[in-house]
Amino acid sequence: MRTLLTSTAILLALPTLAAAQEATELEPILVTGRNHGYVAVNSVTATKTDTPLLDVPQSVNVVTREQLDDQALRSLGELLRYVPGTTVGQGEGNRDQITLRGQNTTADFFLDGVRDDTQYYRGLYNLERVEVLKGPYALIFGRGGGGGIINRVQKTPQAGGAFMGGRVSANSFGAWDVSTDVNAPLGDMAAVRFNAVYEALDNHRDYFDGERYAVNPYVAVDFGAGWRAGLSYEYVNDDRVVDRGVPSLAGAPLTGYRDQFFGVPGVNRTTLEANIAKLRIDGAPARNVEVSTTVLYGDYDKVYTNVFANGPATARDGTVPLAGYTDPTTRRNLLVQSNLVWDVAAGGLNHRVLFGLEYGDQDSANRRRNAVLTRTDLDLADPVFPGVSFPALNRDTVSNVESVSAYVQDQISVGDRFDIVAGLRYDRFDITGLDRQADPDRPFARADDKVSPRLGLIYKPQPNVSIYGSYSQSFLPRSGDQFLTLSPTEQNLEPEAFTNHEVGAKWDIRPDLNVTAALFQLDRTNATTPDPLNPTATINVGETRTRGLEVAVTGRILPDWQVSGGYSRQDARLRGNDAVRLAQTPKHQFSLWNRYDVSPRLGFGLGVIHQSSQYAAIRTTAATTRLPAFTRVDAAAFYRVSDDIELQLNVENLFDTTYFPDAHNNNNISTGAPLNARLTLSTRF
Repeated sequence: MRTLLTSTAILLALPTLAAAQEATELEPILVTGRNHGYVAVNSVTATKTDTPLLDVPQSVNVVTREQLDDQALRSLGELLRYVPGTTVGQGEGNRDQITLRGQNTTADFFLDGVRDDTQYYRGLYNLERVEVLKGPYALIFGRGGGGGIINRVQKTPQAGGAFMGGRVSANSFGAWDVSTDVNAPLGDMAAVRFNAVYEALDNHRDYFDGERYAVNPYVAVDFGAGWRAGLSYEYVNDDRVVDRGVPSLAGAPLTGYRDQFFGVPGVNRTTLEANIAKLRIDGAPARNVEVSTTVLYGDYDKVYTNVFANGPATARDGTVPLAGYTDPTTRRNLLVQSNLVWDVAAGGLNHRVLFGLEYGDQDSANRRRNAVLTRTDLDLADPVFPGVSFPALNRDTVSNVESVSAYVQDQISVGDRFDIVAGLRYDRFDITGLDRQADPDRPFARADDKVSPRLGLIYKPQPNVSIYGSYSQSFLPRSGDQFLTLSPTEQNLEPEAFTNHEVGAKWDIRPDLNVTAALFQLDRTNATTPDPLNPTATINVGETRTRGLEVAVTGRILPDWQVSGGYSRQDARLRGNDAVRLAQTPKHQFSLWNRYDVSPRLGFGLGVIHQSSQYAAIRTTAATTRLPAFTRVDAAAFYRVSDDIELQLNVENLFDTTYFPDAHNNNNISTGAPLNARLTLSTRF
């Protein structure tokens, strides 16, 4: 492990740019939500209306920009480890992947409430906040979202003044990054905001490296009379080593090989080039009526090539079987979403009525070539990497998904104490495609029409306390997350369905401190899961049930002490066979992050994550790999050099714990990083 002194030298040699602190004193032209430090006050996403989180009848966890900066977070995976009830997946070393309430997904990601379902690593450099919405959300988001969704809320141009800032940081593995955030008015009614980042990637694993850079200009205009518009463009380029961790031995992760690479240097690589344009228009065409339309176009070109452990090790110093493939994928997304919100009093009640329409057109193409290896295993006693070639085409598919949705929701206020949230959504999901590897070419197609309800009841014994119950549904078409193929058998199967029952309570102790609690039951029918004995295939498992408890506290305990923490207990099983446990769903999770400022210039941070043991794949046999429980402690120190400059040191895994945080299957298991530090210099002018 490289020393912190080396990283500090790198840091001091870099230009002194640092990420801007949030300009909360300036008014955003496009409203996305309001925060008090670590506390999010409202959400425009959870109901598609500007609603206090106190009045949303489902669990919502929000990580604000202030918390992102304090914890020096660089990825969604790092962020979500501090959100109980959310399990981070390995994603085969090439994408974000999560499990929410026992439901694994690579697609339930959104940008400002619009679908962002391509497989890649999403950055945090240009975000105002990240929202984790729990439970099925088909009414608001459509297909998928069985266990919940992740919504990234973008920074928007600010009115009334200019600022420029940035951040530079380096860690003790040799990784470093530099970013900038610039806001400039364009007259009295317009502004432009420019965010950019460059990251040189490195970690504790042998042969790992890479780089990612992105730029995001965003222009917003206030036309007056309640009409506003914003145009954002993001370019992302990501090039990194693919690392799928270590294999298992006797039903547990192989130990003693924390840094050993089980791919092939120079072969294991993933690249992504993405162009994402977003146009948003907001207006007020009449009294008590608001409209908004968002158009998102995404063009993604990704190549993923890897060699990986394809089975357990034969012994601690034995051999590990290897396999590999290369997998180029292109995706073009055109997504249009329009909403009308009407505040009206009728029948002695106050209504906030939402009408919405969505249209999606998504084209995908995927080709796969399996690897031919000069040696099909790796000898742990003498690890010599094999030669690799990819001679034959094993998969060649193209597909088009066209979706049309219409939804209506009514938020009804019954006096000062009762609220009702009720709605229905209709989805038409139509996939057509061609398997060009078949001889002759095999067309595939399926169309589904689904209606998804949502009902929430809220009782407020006091203005700052709510008690709620909710019922919601969602569905997942048989083409799965990414529309790569559809077998003749799957074409005749009904979509998977998700039904959630939840009761909970929310208490805003103060505007900057809240506590939430929820009990839930999530049932999944027509369920499928990756086959533990063949990870490239799926198996039908029937019905699953996840029952759980979630508790969270966020905000200022004292004027100088902020916290963000929570606990979740989940029991996720196959219905009819309680011995079968769902994958990557630990029974207990706990996290707590603290920041305490001992003076206006000096502050300290302390965090802890605990995760009980979990199965790497659905437990169908005694050979299923179980990842052991772990507890990790993080720390930080903050020093404000001047009004414009702050120096920050974050230490991860303070006690150098050996742990295995996540997996992709029984034999692709990530190893936790040892003790490491990140030094950050930030400024704003």
